[in-house]
Amino acid sequence: MDDLIEALLIFRKYGNPEWPTHCEHDVMHVSIDPHDVSEEDIDRLDELGFFEDDEFDCFKSYKFGSA
Repeated sequence: MDDLIEALLIFRKYGNPEWPTHCEHDVMHVSIDPHDVSEEDIDRLDELGFFEDDEFDCFKSYKFGSA
């Protein structure tokens, strides 16, 4: 759970969307545009289990999906 909390705190620096997350097909989506996130934070988010999805301008995680 610590990895998820740390990742959410990083995401919080880049916005506070009304509906920040959703899960679909065992994938957690976070509604933060990767283009707004620093390279350092992108690297750390990757270590925590979140990767950039440039097609939908969000982050995704299989680690924290709905399974």
